[in-house]
Amino acid sequence: MRLLLRFVKQAQRRTQIRPIRHYNFSTVSDLSGTLRDDPKGETSCAWLCGSSPHIVERMREFVEVQIDFISEEEQQVLMSELEPGLKKKRYEFDHWDDAIHGFRETERVQWGAACEAVIRRLRAHAFPQGSQLLGPVHVLDLDKAGFIKPHIDSVKFCGTTIAGLSLLSDSVMRLVHEEEKTDWVDLFLPQRSLYILRKEARYKYTHEIMKDAESFFAGRRVPRQRRISVICRNLPE
Repeated sequence: MRLLLRFVKQAQRRTQIRPIRHYNFSTVSDLSGTLRDDPKGETSCAWLCGSSPHIVERMREFVEVQIDFISEEEQQVLMSELEPGLKKKRYEFDHWDDAIHGFRETERVQWGAACEAVIRRLRAHAFPQGSQLLGPVHVLDLDKAGFIKPHIDSVKFCGTTIAGLSLLSDSVMRLVHEEEKTDWVDLFLPQRSLYILRKEARYKYTHEIMKDAESFFAGRRVPRQRRISVICRNLPE
């Protein structure tokens, strides 16, 4: 995040123009991705569950998960570029605003051709054509024992949309309404998936990545390993 803030003012001066199958998680829902009620009164689909049918339906407008957005080969190419720089850093267990535990991070402005193609595809899918995008791509490496605490990203530095690739490990992201704490949704994020948070999901809900011991989706265990997220953002309007 410190590196992100460093590039924001420079990025604000620049303007950049910038068939997925469902994950086989049939113990949670059928593969059609349609909603179903569970015995606890919660509602789920292949990648989204929540505290009530109303909240799930409402949040489907503001959250999205694309399973297998990148291939195994593309994940390997991304890791081959990211790993050398990340290995030079140490995992930190005290974040400047106490939002992240057990992490290391970097920013990437330039990529090799194969990785650049992935980033272009991510941006084209997640952001409307003509959006002003933050140039540096934020790379967050979360240790197996690490986690991201509930927080809302500053609206001073980020726009209406955040989009991130999940590498190396499945994980669960939880969003909780900032005021109505009983309103929540969980996103199941398999490795190689793309998640997108838009508008209300950005401003009115905290988001967090669950620690391994608390990593469950619709009552099913989702073991957490080391996880790397490659995150793109648009600029505030």
